Amino acid sequence: MAATFCNLTHASLFLNNQLTYFKRCHLVSKSSKCTSTSMEKVLHRRFQLQTRQHYHLHVCCAGEAEFSSSSSTFEDVVDQDISMETLIWRAIKLPIYSVALVPLTVGSAAAYLQTGIFSAKCYFVLLASSVLVITWLNLSNDVYDFDTGVDKNKKESVVNLVGSRTGMFVVAYLCLALGFVGLTWAAVEAGNVRSVLFLTCAIICGYIYQCPPFRLSYHGLGEPLCFAAFGPFATTAFYLVQGSASSTPNCFLLSGTVFSASILVGFTTSLILFCSHFHQVDGDKEVGKLSPLVRLGTERGAEVVKVAIFMLYALLVAFGLSKTLPLTCIFLCALTLPIGNLVVRFVQDNHKDKNKIFMAKYFCVRLHALFGAALAFGLVLARIVNNRVLLR
Repeated sequence: MAATFCNLTHASLFLNNQLTYFKRCHLVSKSSKCTSTSMEKVLHRRFQLQTRQHYHLHVCCAGEAEFSSSSSTFEDVVDQDISMETLIWRAIKLPIYSVALVPLTVGSAAAYLQTGIFSAKCYFVLLASSVLVITWLNLSNDVYDFDTGVDKNKKESVVNLVGSRTGMFVVAYLCLALGFVGLTWAAVEAGNVRSVLFLTCAIICGYIYQCPPFRLSYHGLGEPLCFAAFGPFATTAFYLVQGSASSTPNCFLLSGTVFSASILVGFTTSLILFCSHFHQVDGDKEVGKLSPLVRLGTERGAEVVKVAIFMLYALLVAFGLSKTLPLTCIFLCALTLPIGNLVVRFVQDNHKDKNKIFMAKYFCVRLHALFGAALAFGLVLARIVNNRVLLR
């Protein structure tokens, strides 16, 4: 509409300029020949300039109309331009597998602090088995979200990419079976049956989080379940398996250190899940999925992230002052503060932008991985320092 009005306006001005030009030429023809020639050149030059101005105005108006019509569909164009390689990368969710690596590494480091022994064989068996269990979580989550319609517009959904809901369902539960067998074998090999109980509880949390008939994530309970599964259950189980590999079976005791460390691991893992909801609020509302961000809104959700990051480092300091965590852990984990601040600033600045806020969960993954690595290295370093002090 704006373009049509603009074209009509400049067309009328252009015709008026032509009429004025020909009238002046007629008047000039009545004057002297010399004067007529010079005036005709001047008027002709003016006419050419006015013609060019009309042409540029017409092009600008057409450009403005094209921009206004394309801006409304910009987000659709962005979505259509995503390459298949990017969609596959998003579907694989490789960075998310840090949630398998961090609890195992922290639990093993806590066991090393107590015993001074680390079993590489046990570590890698547990790691491979944990990756299989996380694969089950990711694939089954896509399958059940496909059933409810949450992922109908999610191009990076594995079910949408492969086109086989049944195939992904079978692969998911095959991964779960293999993963659970591996975890059980490692626990039995280490001689600690209690760890199997903890690992089973962690898997049950994952099941009732997303699988029917429970689907507790649709009631906003995903974050507490995630905290329990990857924090106290998984981290403690890995601690028991690694510790029992070097002590009397079923006699390796729990400690305040592993309990404190597991709380911090569960905290950062839950933060990943919470931030993954920011760009899915509209889709969750459509199918009745009451995620925390559907209940709170993105603005208050951004404030929750800020409080959560503050609580994470407050707990770190509290565990250090109570001596449940070594000072080496406090110092090294404090070095991740810039990443925590980056998460807070990014979420607060972009919580309304669906295209940008998608990256929030990956910033949380970065915080989770670095914080977990610092925590594990601090536990190992504390053992090394204690040994040197004893030798002196």
